[in-house]
Amino acid sequence: MALLRYEPAALVSQLQDEINRVFTSLSSSDSSGATSTWVPAVDIAEYTDRFELAVDLPGVEADRVEITLENGVLSIAGERLPTAQPAGNADLVRSRAERGHGRFYRQFVLPETVDSERVRATGKNGVLQIAIPKQAKALPRRIQVGS
Repeated sequence: MALLRYEPAALVSQLQDEINRVFTSLSSSDSSGATSTWVPAVDIAEYTDRFELAVDLPGVEADRVEITLENGVLSIAGERLPTAQPAGNADLVRSRAERGHGRFYRQFVLPETVDSERVRATGKNGVLQIAIPKQAKALPRRIQVGS
């Protein structure tokens, strides 16, 4: 008989994620991660003056991506179309498709320290880069002690 370690903290975290997902989908008219066909991977980095997101969107045309920032929530939605198989290719014996296609949707709650007026997005080599600067008043500063 195998012993399993019971970790209630992991269950609480999982339950909280599920509750957040349900309430997010109820308050939004768009599709959520639960109804998306696929979910792109995202790397998030925080620097002293900004946040940066790198979203993997290979094969997604720029006009198929919509980025919105509303009430402190950054939303990324879009669609990757299926790749078309060449018509009339009698030589094709078998194929396997592992890359997801269809609608996707991601949301990120941003801290109040961001400067929502200066958010910028660029795309290159299938990666969407989103730079979210912090407000100047939120940046750390060194204070000199006078004598």
